[in-house]
Amino acid sequence: MVQLRSLAFNVVFYANLILQMIFWTPYYFLVSRERAWLVPKFWARSSLWLQEKIAGTKSVVTGQENLPEGSYIIAPKHQSFWDTIAFLPYIPDALYILKRELTWIPFFGWYIAKMRMIPVDRGSRSKALKAAVAATKAELDRNSRQLIIYPEGTRRPPGAEPAYKWGIVELYSQLNLPVVPVAHVAGLYWPRRKFLRYPGTIHARFLPPIPPGLGKEEFMQRLIAETEAACDQLLIEATSTDRPPLPPTAVERLKELGVTA
Repeated sequence: MVQLRSLAFNVVFYANLILQMIFWTPYYFLVSRERAWLVPKFWARSSLWLQEKIAGTKSVVTGQENLPEGSYIIAPKHQSFWDTIAFLPYIPDALYILKRELTWIPFFGWYIAKMRMIPVDRGSRSKALKAAVAATKAELDRNSRQLIIYPEGTRRPPGAEPAYKWGIVELYSQLNLPVVPVAHVAGLYWPRRKFLRYPGTIHARFLPPIPPGLGKEEFMQRLIAETEAACDQLLIEATSTDRPPLPPTAVERLKELGVTA
């Protein structure tokens, strides 16, 4: 049953993406950028609705009261494709730093260009980071936006040992903005590199913002400690209710926390 529902969801998910891109194209490219946000936000909501109805996976996001006014940085855990779309409905004017190659994809690249995302070239990480910081500063000077950056860079399974990259520290220091950590264990239900989608409820939480102005080491320690503590709590809660299949990293982490999986 899980396999069939997962297959059905994956087919409908990508069909929904393609059809909506085609359907919304005239509206999306004719209205202002601010109004055009209706399209990706509607697509995100419809995707999560389809996931609930077909795969049986609900999405519950809390902590919206912790989102500041104006510009800030959002720092979610990165475990799944789910966390790339689930927070869009809650963010007024999201800003992503992404690989320039993505802007070359027909339709998708045009949609990205409309929203004035920050493309960076592959190569030297230090040069790419400097370019990203400069371009982000310029964009934030023009508009009050919310930068989404995944501190660990690549998707990691639930319970895996933290592997936070230094890039977010530089962005925090250079942009002088508050950072909102986001905790979740979506990888239990929408695993990375797998087509299976497990039923249950994905809980995610916007945590209280870390204020600007902290030292780099202090900021990194707070970001890791607060994010991982919240993720541990969500992992414990998930395994005591839904009982989704656990990857080895989650089993090991639960043992460290003194919880029997």
